[in-house]
Amino acid sequence: MKNFKLAIPVMLCLLNSVLIAQPQRMRQSGQGMGMQERKENIESMKIAFLTRRLDLNPEEAKKFWPVYNGFTDETKKLRNDRKDRMRDAREDFDKMNDKDVEKLIDSEVIFRQQELDIVKKYHGQFKEVLPMKKVALLYKAEEDFKKELIERLK
Repeated sequence: MKNFKLAIPVMLCLLNSVLIAQPQRMRQSGQGMGMQERKENIESMKIAFLTRRLDLNPEEAKKFWPVYNGFTDETKKLRNDRKDRMRDAREDFDKMNDKDVEKLIDSEVIFRQQELDIVKKYHGQFKEVLPMKKVALLYKAEEDFKKELIERLK
């Protein structure tokens, strides 16, 4: 069991090494990758980034990752639903009447509240599985990852 607990961080480090070893040009441009592959690549990079930043011990990692995965899954679903709504609205915006535009704006406010509700829900769970300093590091690391990803995409 101890070997298994140690295997997770080792596998994440190896995964990160593989990603770093890819030619920089290919990673930045996304050449040779489909959209799903790019998303998976970004997700792998994020996992490696968070693992490094949080410096989780095996016990923390065992508790943290299932909670974080739940957070990520709920957030993705909510954002995908919003993306679909916004795509439809962009296509039909010129044809929309004021009532439809009002519904669209109201749905955006509801989306933001739902997103905040998810953050609040998981914030409590993060506090249960990590020390407070690591919870703070998590939020900082997520912001730093977004910034780094934007820089890489430029």
